[in-house]
Amino acid sequence: MSKAVRSERFYLFSYFVGIIVVGALILWLPASWKGDGRLSPLDALFTATSAVCVTGLITVDTAQYTLLGQAVILLLIQFGGLGIITFSTFLLVRPRLKLSMTSYRVIKGFSLDSIESRPLNIVRQIVATTLLIEAFGAVALYFGFRQSAPAHLVFTSVFHAVSAFCNAGFSTFSTNLEGYVGNLTVNLVVMGLITLGGLGFVVLQDLGNTVILGKKRSLSLHSRSVLLTSLCLVLAGAGLFFLFEQRLAYSFLRLPHRVLAAFFQSVTPRTAGFDTVLQSSLTVSSKMLTLLLMLIGGASGSTAGGIKVNTFFIVTMLAVRGADERGEVGVFNRKIPSKTLDNAVIFTMKALMLLFTVAFLLTITERFFAVREATFIEYVFETFSAFGTVGLSLGITPYLSVPGKLLIIATMFMGRVGLLALAIPSGRRIPVHILDYPEEEVMVG
Repeated sequence: MSKAVRSERFYLFSYFVGIIVVGALILWLPASWKGDGRLSPLDALFTATSAVCVTGLITVDTAQYTLLGQAVILLLIQFGGLGIITFSTFLLVRPRLKLSMTSYRVIKGFSLDSIESRPLNIVRQIVATTLLIEAFGAVALYFGFRQSAPAHLVFTSVFHAVSAFCNAGFSTFSTNLEGYVGNLTVNLVVMGLITLGGLGFVVLQDLGNTVILGKKRSLSLHSRSVLLTSLCLVLAGAGLFFLFEQRLAYSFLRLPHRVLAAFFQSVTPRTAGFDTVLQSSLTVSSKMLTLLLMLIGGASGSTAGGIKVNTFFIVTMLAVRGADERGEVGVFNRKIPSKTLDNAVIFTMKALMLLFTVAFLLTITERFFAVREATFIEYVFETFSAFGTVGLSLGITPYLSVPGKLLIIATMFMGRVGLLALAIPSGRRIPVHILDYPEEEVMVG
């Protein structure tokens, strides 16, 4: 690994760790907490990590924080959601640092093809676009929430707009958005913000240039794969959730609200974490489907987590069609190179290995240290939610043991920062093999 790559990973980790520590210290102050007793340092650290990693898992009710505490959480979500942009900008503006190709790749993953010529302008455009979308979302949510007249209406609207666009899932309501299951405005706006935040800036810019401005004739392969896969997942997920829950978890709702709840449940695991129906009331089939959606997540270059829809698309195409004699896969009259296929498979395997390890360790810690032992599906659900930075839970988060909470904190951090650091190219030179080992087959299947 080159010195430049080590330096970049150091700044990346330092940025996120620094914000988490500062946020936890502020949340631990008595001025940030209005609940019973004193907030424990571990719960403050858990909340700060969940906010910066835009996860949404909570060990204490967010409504129990004071307005100051909730404002701190809001800032942590915003800085966490756009943290990689801040990190990249920091590298750009440091006069003593030369921007390496790795830094360009990191920023380019969150921006446009013109990154080599106008990096600072692109970063400004990303920040401006984010604030503009969040502002429109806050205004729309203001009218949606106004009917129930919650306290601090303006702040509540801004909080949920930022939380939705950054795919965080934090809510100032004790029951999340379950009290708005039939509110069309709130549901549509939150789903819209989640979707826009989960598409990524590459896709948003590509859509703007192609559909709105007409600068391009067609969308890029990346944009088409993200849009097609996202649309299929939302429609298929909504149909299955409606089928599984219409006479069970959705039985108390009128037909239009059942459809709305099914679509919301299909969108929120990618990877927002809001819920309009209690997750523990869902059938096992719905929980399994939610696990899959949490694993997939949103698009690369977005604020969402998971292995990403474009990675899922590539792995699916590879599994269905297989690679040709050159190790490539053809789709949409384009070729996906073998290196991209290898990266997608390796990235997916690393994620699955991490998920299995964390779920296994969680069953051990909670067996020996927890007040009450949960079921296997609850442990797996919690693990997928933490890794995918989703925030959905079956209700066991507040009852986790101290080792269990620390394990989930580490999983949220790895799901947000760890895999991103692993995705940064190592910068090693490709060796020229003068002498090589003999080739031999290994049986598969």
